[in-house]
Formats: sequence, structure tokens, C-alpha cells
Amino acid sequence: MAAGKRKKTVIFTLEDCEKFREKQGIRLTAQNERKEPDTEQQKRIPEDMRKRFESARDKIVGQKREKNGIGTLSEKTMHAVLKNFYEPDVEKQEVKIASCVADIFTGEEIIEIQTRNFDKLREKLTRFLPLYPVTVVYPIPREKWIIWIDQTTGEFSGKRKSPVKGSPYMAFREFYKIKPFLTDKNLKLKIVMLDTEEYRLLNGWSKDGKKGSSRFDRIPIALADEYTFERKEDYIQLIPYGLPEPFTAKEFAGAIGVRKENASLILHVLSFVDAVERTGKRGNSYLYRVVES
Repeated sequence: MAAGKRKKTVIFTLEDCEKFREKQGIRLTAQNERKEPDTEQQKRIPEDMRKRFESARDKIVGQKREKNGIGTLSEKTMHAVLKNFYEPDVEKQEVKIASCVADIFTGEEIIEIQTRNFDKLREKLTRFLPLYPVTVVYPIPREKWIIWIDQTTGEFSGKRKSPVKGSPYMAFREFYKIKPFLTDKNLKLKIVMLDTEEYRLLNGWSKDGKKGSSRFDRIPIALADEYTFERKEDYIQLIPYGLPEPFTAKEFAGAIGVRKENASLILHVLSFVDAVERTGKRGNSYLYRVVES
């Protein structure tokens, strides 16, 4: 390639993703590529709640939405669907309170949809919590299907299932960023487990463009589970019942299927909300036990 010349980049929008979905015959369900949820899983999501989610999803996905001044979506699909799921009344969305804009204000409660970067929530929580109860909603893909987009041709790859399966423990790195607020009685956290389609750009540093790539958008397909945290007993539910006490971070990591460094961070948060406490050491490792009510 001659010096100074760059590859041509195709400009595309979420509407192109929708055209791809229609062309491939991709339905708004993941059931054709996975087994039905088991009975216990179905019990966790009431039928009326499942229908409300599907209604919110169908309202957003495939519909033309506002774009900002440079031609990109002003709101990502995941955020838009969840906002309409928790509050379908547009008059209660994007409400200015205490010099900040709340995603949802019901008149009695504020709901914030935060897909990442909880550190950016600190200012809002500082302003909102003294005034109203606040619920922060954090989505995690339980199962994920990835579609790659070639920016130079505008072509989409086939739909491939990611081997990574989500769990509520993934939220704790974000929870840690707002740790000082976790014990505020006006704060409630919700983890929403979703089956999703993820569209990624082939713009990474590796030869195939996948490593270090950028996420273009995520489309939530199905509501799989929901966890609510507003008191220490809710956090204790994430500690395996059969785990012998006292236990180390390494033992906790093995019980929940995460790396030791992640388990240490989770235990740090659990200690802060008084769900566990340190009881001593075994060699160089701290020992923990559950704090019963």
C-alpha cells in the first residue's frame, strides 16, 4: 500500500445489523441454538415478567431510533431495551434530578441502567441517594452469540456461540467501584442475566482483527435470570452453602469457578457489606466465614 493511503472504511449503522438479521432469518430467540431453560430456571422468571421483557425488546429492536450529530446511535440497544423493560412510560425516562439526568424516575424511585463503568455513577449516587431510593441495573450476558463485522467490506460473519458463560460474580468488579455506597439503605443493585447477540468490529491488533477489537452493539434476546442486592442476606446467597468454613480465597475461587484474584475482590466486597468476615490466617492466606444474622 502506498504511503499515506488508508483502507476504505464502510459506514454502517445498527439498521445494517437488522438487515443482516433479517437476511439470515435470525429470530428474536436463542431457542433454535440452545436447549430450553430447565424447570428451576423458568420458575425464577415469572411469565408476566418474561412477556414484559419481550415487549420491551420488540419495541426497540428493529425500530429506527434517534441518532446523534455524527450519525451514530445516541443510545445502545441493551440500554434502550432495559430502560423500556423497567419503565415503558417515556414520560418517566430521562428525567432531570439534582442537575443530573436519571434514566428512569417513577416519581418515587430512580432507576439507572449501567452497562459498564460504575465509577461514572459516583456523582449521580452522591446526588440521588439522599433524595430517593435508587436501583442500579447491571446486565450480564449469560449466553452470547458473536457476529463479526468487516469494516472494509461491510460484510457480517455467521453467528457463533461464545464458550464463555456469564455469572453474577462478574458484577463484583463493577460493585467494587461504588463500594462506599453499597451499604446505603437507599441503594438497590440488580444483576440481569440475558442471552445476547454481540456485534463486534474486526478492528483489533491481531492478524484476524479479533484480539483487541471494539464492540459495536449488543442485542438482548432473552431474559434468563435476575438477582437483587439490598441487604447482606442477598449477598450471602452467592456463597456456596456446602463450602466448609473457615475458607480461603483460593477455596472460595474453586467453589464458584473464578480465578483467585477475582475471588479476593469478591470477598473484599462481601466483607464490606458484612456478609463475610476474616477469622484469622492459614499460612499466608486469610480465612473467612459467613456472618449469620
